[in-house]
Formats: sequence, structure tokens, C-alpha cells
Amino acid sequence: MNREKKHVYNTGIIGNCAYIAHVDKSTNISWLCWPSFQDTFVFGGLLDKGLGGEFSVLPSTPSVSTSQHYVENTNILATVVESEGGTYKVTDFAPRFEQYERYYKPLMLIRKIEPVSGHPKIRVKCDPVFNYGQQSFEKSRGSNHIQFERGDVKMRLATNMPISHFFDDDLPYVLSKPIYLILTYGSPFEAPIERTAEDFLKRTKQYWRKWVKNASIPSFYQKEVIRSSLVLKLHQYEDTGAIIAASTTSLPEFPGSGRNWDYRYCWLRDSYYVLQALSHIGHFEEMERYASYIANITQTDRGRLQPLYGIMGQHQLDEYTLDYLEGYMGNRPIRVGNQASEHIQNDVYGQALIALLPLFTDHRFRHQNLAFTKDWTNFILDKIEATIDEKDAGIWEFRNFENRHCYSNLFQWAGATAALKIAKQYNLADMAAKAISLREKAAAHIESCYDAQKEVYTNAVESGNLDASTLQLIMMNYLDPSSHRAKMHLEQLEKELKGEHGLFYRYLHTDDFGKPKATFLVCAFWYVEALACVGRLDEAQEVFKQLLSFGNHLMLFSEDVNESDGSQWGNFPQAYSHVGLVNAAYRISMKLDSPAFFDSLYEQ
Repeated sequence: MNREKKHVYNTGIIGNCAYIAHVDKSTNISWLCWPSFQDTFVFGGLLDKGLGGEFSVLPSTPSVSTSQHYVENTNILATVVESEGGTYKVTDFAPRFEQYERYYKPLMLIRKIEPVSGHPKIRVKCDPVFNYGQQSFEKSRGSNHIQFERGDVKMRLATNMPISHFFDDDLPYVLSKPIYLILTYGSPFEAPIERTAEDFLKRTKQYWRKWVKNASIPSFYQKEVIRSSLVLKLHQYEDTGAIIAASTTSLPEFPGSGRNWDYRYCWLRDSYYVLQALSHIGHFEEMERYASYIANITQTDRGRLQPLYGIMGQHQLDEYTLDYLEGYMGNRPIRVGNQASEHIQNDVYGQALIALLPLFTDHRFRHQNLAFTKDWTNFILDKIEATIDEKDAGIWEFRNFENRHCYSNLFQWAGATAALKIAKQYNLADMAAKAISLREKAAAHIESCYDAQKEVYTNAVESGNLDASTLQLIMMNYLDPSSHRAKMHLEQLEKELKGEHGLFYRYLHTDDFGKPKATFLVCAFWYVEALACVGRLDEAQEVFKQLLSFGNHLMLFSEDVNESDGSQWGNFPQAYSHVGLVNAAYRISMKLDSPAFFDSLYEQ
């Protein structure tokens, strides 16, 4: 792999489950949507350096180097800038901690800037924009703050740095002691600046470290699992419980591909995998919040479940393009909204049910959900029954053609299996009978995708194409992992879809946009899980190790990876990819900790 040409996203993220901000290595806030994930950016340099605004802390003398690291076991990010005049550190965080028996998570971004060595001179620039860069804010000066206004939208930057430096670009500031920049949306910051910022920093650090401490993190690549878990936590919009796929829009899957999508929404499928990962480390609060989100959706719309919804449960996510923005590295179109919300994707019913299964069957939670369980499960079973014979757009959301996809039927099978477990626990005979019938029908559809000559399951009925999503047949235990059929299925997928260094393609057949040119990172982590399932544990560990090299300097992972040079592409960081890492590590860890594994070591 030619690492000289490797493209990576040189940003980290901070957040507090109300928003996510991207902090570039240069210190610029290159992406921040306020007041929520799916609103306009106020800083959007990722998509247009000119129209995206800027919030940077740059040296006035030539820069020598920059580096970033997270404060250990937190979502607090430090950027160290070394310049000819001296070195300084910018610590960025979004306040989050417990207060008054609830979480304090304001629309507030705090930046602490402190000298490290020498006599650094800095220039701080804060110029937010509005309406996706089409409008600027009116900027007015206060005694210790700057007010930004556009209609009824107000933002304020409070600071202990002299305000004059924000109105004169030629006036550098000599950094001799820590300064603080506190940017708020809506409500102004009216409290002691230094004391409050330090208190919020301390309490936020304590919150994240307590969250990690209360997690059951396996020992296998524990540091990387912790980082991915912290990333996943940030992608839940806590007010409603929705979990977004990514905080960005229109970062291309491959340069010039046109595959630029808005991922700032909640896919029911993705949410299942995220909750699975968080439940593996013992965090169930997120599951309960997500259950409330799903319940609200189904109460307001008893029709067909969409593949994705807005974070407030919005059904209509009209897609349009912003043709005036230059796009990431010149890649267009820039999309807002997502037309996939109109698709038929029939795996969503099973995904939703198995995502919430622990709330219905785990005795730690059952007492909270007795009234809801029967109605909800029957609702899902009715939907599975109504759609089980349909063609759909599938997991990869093909826009112009439909098939009866193996993956969709697999999760109908899984949903029926989950319903059967619920029915047995609650002694619901009618539900059990219906679940058994639907499971058998889903299995028959899955088997119609089997190519006996090649010993592999294809992506859809009457199709010869292979698809990495069918790895889930092994991971979901539809296929006995120890069986010949499971092992041969895996081998056939490897032959066609495996790339270099453990990378894996979703598929290689032509779709609406031609043939895919980039590998899909979560598929590679699914491959790791499948290897572990069938007993190829040494290979699973080796591939897992290889995949870690595709993270950026902060171990943040993109959606897609270019096989030829290891470049990161697609929306970033991608929740799906981090889910894949956590679940693959968990799967390997369970295998390593099993008595059979230790017995085999002893025998050797």
C-alpha cells in the first residue's frame, strides 16, 4: 500500500450528546451544526473554506508542527501548536456533566488556550455563518464579548482575551497566561469566565472518565475500543434518543464518485448495531432512550417504517443540493436531506425489534415495559408479515432498482426469532405461533438465495451477485458457524470481495452510480467477526490489527477506505465503522476468554 498518497481526515471531534464539532489539526472548528445535528452549519470549512466561516487559533509566526490527542478516556481534545515564536495548547470541549439530577449539555463550546513554551503570539478568528454559508452574522462588540446576530438567531463569544484583537487581524496577542473562549448559541454566557470554564472542564473530564469506568471493556485492544465507544456515545441525540450515522454531509465515498450523502439522521438499522455495541460494554441507558424514540415514531405513524428518520422523528427528509458550495476537495454535489427516507427497506422491522429485545426480555428492565411489550411486538410482526414477500432497496439503498434481498429476509427471520423469545417469556401462545410461521417463511426466502453449485448465498433471489451483508448469516447464527455451509459461504465471499490488508467491498457489481471503487470499512469488521465465528481466530486477530491502521491520528474511522493507498473517504467519523470495531473486538474477546480456547492452549 502506498502510504505516501494516503488521504486522512485531520480532525477530531468533541460533543456532549446535543452537538458534535470537528476540530481540525490547524485548530479551526471546521464543522459545527447548531442548534442540532441536522441544522445548518455555523462553521462549515469542511465543505467550503471560503463560505464555511472560521473559528481558529493560529500562530502569528510560522508554524512548525501541530499534533492532537484526547485527554485520556474523555471526549476532550487537545491541539498542540509549535511555532517559531513558541508552543501553545488549545483544549476544546463541550460541557457535559450531571447537575440537578439531569445532564447539563448546553449549546456551548469552550476553548482553553495556554502557553507551553517560549512566547507564542496568536491570532484568534471567530466568524460564524448561517444558512449553509449563504448569510453572515452581524457582529457587534461588548465589553468582554462579541455578539453575533442574524434575525432571531443569536450567538455570543465570551472571553478574557482583549476584544480588540477580534476586530484587528494585524494585531497579534502574546500568550503569557491561559485565555478562554466560550461560544454559546441562544443563551449568552453570564458567569465568571476563567473559574467557570475550569470548573466545567474538570466536571466534564470526570463525567467521561466515570462513563468509561462503568463500562465493561474487554481487554482485547481496550484503548481502541474505549475510543470507539466514546465516539458512538456522542452520536446519540440525547433529547430524543435518536442515533445518527455521522455528523457530516456530502463527504464523498470516493473522489468524483457523486456518492455524497447526508448522514445526519437516524437509520433504524444503524441504531441496532450501535446499541449492540454499547450493550456489549454494559451501557443500557442509550437503549432506553432509543426505545422512547422508536415508540414515539410508531405512535405518530402506524404505517410502514422508514429506513431513517430525523432526530426529532421527522418523516419527511426532502433531499436537495447546495450548488454554490465548493464541496470537500471540490467534490459535489452537496446534499441536505436524504431521499433514502422514501425507500422500502424491509430489514428495518427486524432491526428495530432485536435492538429493543433486551428491554423486553432482560429481567433488569422487564418491569418497565410490560404494557408496551405485547403491542409493540405484535405491531412489528404484522409489518414483517405484510412485507416478507416484497422486493426492496436493500441495505445499500439502491435508488433505481429493487430485489428480494437475502439481508432483508435475514432480519425478518431474526425479528421473528426475537418475537418468539418474547412470546415464550410472556406465555403468549398466539404470538409464538405467528413468530414460528414467519421465521419459517423468511428462512425459505433466504434459502432461495443459495447457490448450491458455488456453495454461497447470493445477495438476492435470482441473482448471481455476492454481497458482504450476507456475512451476517454467520454472525446472526442463521448458519451454524461450525458448519461446512458457513465456512464455504465465507470462503466464497473472501474470493470475490476481500481486498488487500483485510479490507472488504460491499459488493462489486454495478449499481446506480457504476461499480464501487472504495471498500466499506464496517464490512471488513464484519469479516473479522465471521472469521472468529467459524473458528479462524488467529486470522481474525491479524485482520483486526491490520484494520486499525486505517484510523486517523486519533483512531477515528471513516466510512470508506481506498484499497490502493489506505485513504479515508466518506462521512466522518462514521458510527457504523466504530460499531464494527467494538463488535469485532467483543467477538474476538469472547472467543479468547472461552474455556475451549484455554483448553486448546493447555493441550499445546
